[in-house]
Amino acid sequence: MLSDKIEQAIRSHTQQKNGRSFYLYDTTHMRGKIAYLKSIMPENVHIFYAMKANPHAAFLGAALESKVEGIEIASLGEGKRALAAGFRPNQIIFTGPGKSPEELLWSVQNEIRTVHIESLTEAYRLNSICKLLNTKQDILVRVNPNFDIHDAQANFSGGSRKLGVDEEKLPEFMPEILGLEHLNFRGLHVYAASGVLKVSDLLMNCELVFKMAQNIEAEFRNVRCDIIDFGGGFGIDYLERGEHFSPEQYAEGLNDLIALYNFKNRSFVLELGRYLTADSGWYCTEILDIKDSRGKKQIVCAGGTNHFRRPAALSINHPVVIMPMKQPPFYRGQEFASEEESYIGGPLCNSADKIANNVFIKEAHIGDIAVFCLAGAYGLSMSHLDFLSHARPEEIVIA
Repeated sequence: MLSDKIEQAIRSHTQQKNGRSFYLYDTTHMRGKIAYLKSIMPENVHIFYAMKANPHAAFLGAALESKVEGIEIASLGEGKRALAAGFRPNQIIFTGPGKSPEELLWSVQNEIRTVHIESLTEAYRLNSICKLLNTKQDILVRVNPNFDIHDAQANFSGGSRKLGVDEEKLPEFMPEILGLEHLNFRGLHVYAASGVLKVSDLLMNCELVFKMAQNIEAEFRNVRCDIIDFGGGFGIDYLERGEHFSPEQYAEGLNDLIALYNFKNRSFVLELGRYLTADSGWYCTEILDIKDSRGKKQIVCAGGTNHFRRPAALSINHPVVIMPMKQPPFYRGQEFASEEESYIGGPLCNSADKIANNVFIKEAHIGDIAVFCLAGAYGLSMSHLDFLSHARPEEIVIA
C-alpha cells in the first residue's frame, strides 16, 4: 500500500529525528490530477483549488504551478495565504457563511474575482462597503436547493442549512439583490454534497442547477447566469471498496449537459480540495502502547485526534498501514496485535480519542509506526492541536 519512496521517507524521518508523529506530503499526485482534469474537462469548466482541504504552502504552490484557474477561500486568513503564495486577487473566489465586515472590506479593496453571497444581510453589508469605496463587486448567489444526495459523505443542501439562500425564497430574494446598485450579479453557486462517488449523482446536481438558472433568467429580464459554481464533491474511496469516482464519466456527462442546455458560452467552476490532496498526504505516528481490554486490543499512539481529527469527526476509518520498526520488547510477554480487529487512538484522556475503530490489524508491536493514508486533506488544520498541549506534529514535504 505504501510505495518504496514513501516508506523510505517515513523510516528516514523516524530514525533521524526520532519523530513520533508527523505528516508526510508528496504533491506529485496532486499535480498529476490537476493536469489530467484540465485535459479532459470541457474548455469552459475551470478548476479552482479549495484551500480549506490543505493550506500548507506546498499544496498552494503545487496548485499555482499546475496552473489552476484560481483558488477558493473561506476566510480572511486563507485570502492572505493565497496572496502570499502568489495567487492574484482576480484568481480568488470567497465562499462561506458569516463573512465579517473586515473580510468583505478586504475582498473589495483587493478586487477579488467574486464574493459568494449567502444571505440578504451579507448582500446589504457588501453593498454598503462598495458604496463607501465607490466601486462594484461581482457576486454569485449561493443557493440551498430543494434536493440532496443521499449517498454522499456530507450533505450541504436540502432541509434547514446555514449555507446559501433557500431555493424557494429566490423569487423574493433576487429582486432585492438586483436592486443593490453596487453589486454585479454574475451567477449561481450550488454545492449539494461532498464525498460523492457516484458520477450520476453529481451530474444530477448539475442538471438541476441548469434548470434553476433557466428559471431565474425566465423570471427576471436582463438577468443572465454567466457563471455557475458547482462546488466540488468528487469523492475518495476511504474504505477501499473499489468505488472510485470517474472524472472521465463526469467530464463526458457535463459536456453533454452543457450542449443540451446550450450553455457553451458560460463559465463553470469546480472547487476541488479533497480530491486533489487526499492521496498526497500520510499521517504517521509511533505506537507507544498496546493492551487488551475485555477482548479488544487498544493501540495507543503518540498522536490521536489532536493531530488527526478527521476520522473521528466523520466516523470513518482511513486506510492504515503498520510499518514494523523491530523494537525490542520492554518485558517478556509484552502485548501486541495479530490478525485481529483493534482500536487505534492517541494519548488524550478521553474516550473519543479514536483515529481507527475496529480496524483489522495483521500485526502491530510497540515501537512500530501507524501510517494513515489519504491524509492529505483535512488533516492537521482540522485538528484540535492545543488540546492537552501535546507537541504538534511536523509537516515533512518530500516533493
